[in-house]
Amino acid sequence: MVERLHTVIVGSGQAGMAISYFLKQAGIEHVILERSDCPAHVWRDDRWDSFTLATPNWATRLSGMEYNGSQPDGFLTRAELVAYFKQYATTFDLPIRYNVNVTSVEPMERGYRVQTTESALEADNVVMATGLFQKPRIPKANLPNSVFQLPSNQYRNPEALPPGAVLVAGSAQSGCQIAEELYQSGRQVYLCTGTAGRAPRRYRGKDCYGWLETVGFFNRTVDKLPSPKAKFAGNPQISGKDGGHTLNLHQFAHDGVKLLGRFQGADDGKVFVAPDLHENLTKIDQFEANLVKMIDGYILQNGLDIPPEDLPHLRDGYDSPVIQTLDLQAAGISTIIWACGYEFDYSLVKLPVVDADGFPIQNRGVTQYPGLYFVGMTWLHTQKSGLLLGVGEDAAFIASHIATS
Repeated sequence: MVERLHTVIVGSGQAGMAISYFLKQAGIEHVILERSDCPAHVWRDDRWDSFTLATPNWATRLSGMEYNGSQPDGFLTRAELVAYFKQYATTFDLPIRYNVNVTSVEPMERGYRVQTTESALEADNVVMATGLFQKPRIPKANLPNSVFQLPSNQYRNPEALPPGAVLVAGSAQSGCQIAEELYQSGRQVYLCTGTAGRAPRRYRGKDCYGWLETVGFFNRTVDKLPSPKAKFAGNPQISGKDGGHTLNLHQFAHDGVKLLGRFQGADDGKVFVAPDLHENLTKIDQFEANLVKMIDGYILQNGLDIPPEDLPHLRDGYDSPVIQTLDLQAAGISTIIWACGYEFDYSLVKLPVVDADGFPIQNRGVTQYPGLYFVGMTWLHTQKSGLLLGVGEDAAFIASHIATS
């Protein structure tokens, strides 16, 4: 006999658990289906060994268990974050079924059929909480077998890589953090850049994320974006490692990293790069300039007595030659790490629920199909929709919608 449930949540990451928390508070029967053996497994399985959150501890606000420790301005390590999620699931006794792999969600006359590798369930409501990052984006590249390749979510530490130089393709948050760790370990690093902006770790006496929350930056709604594609911009260059610090590509260049333009392809042992390095650096510098201008304006407008601050004005990256072809063997490159972002995959849902960009068609997580919801993606409603800072707000809204529908 097929099990019938009121609500099924697919995925036990922070979004799935946040929804479960509110449904439990409302006394609504539900289960979370998790394909792995622990909650929020991607933080354990898809992050490198030295990973830390880039957001300060005070921004860890999963509903009902907001951070209240002694280091609000610190940064949780991977192990601490995994322990936090496990504690959350245990504290609220969330109904998670582990090692259950969902293969499809299909509409029925009433509700949905959720097929797993073991059995099928029927539910009045289904919440897709599988996150925004399903599949690492790996460009097409014809590379020799001698070159070791891996996506950034499979990188663990410098010692796990073959000897030799490393090419990191992608300069958003993950790519920069990995590149920094590699060159500080003594590796020669080549870094293909994009236009993800740089944010100062601290500015005028406060963590940058604190300022962004204060000025309402994270509360911007998706309708305020200049274009629908703007919500896919890479996370800014910033790090929480060793107490948190700014990531600056000019400093990378000063320290010996070989900066390149955007990766365009590879063939016959050669990598082809766009001649846009200096343009990329200009956009990255401008992002920081616009950010501090916004903060300065807020301080001035509100009459805050905070001393001015001049950030380091580095230019080393502009001295880097513009290279369009890189011979891997001549450069001694043995490894390429793909840090080019992720592709969406919501093909589990057997309905036309995504737009031309593959993003769910919804209004604050509510789709046009009764009982079908999405949660946990950045810019689902606001910029913080996919962050520990704001996922609880979206979860509360969707749980309320389920309770009253």
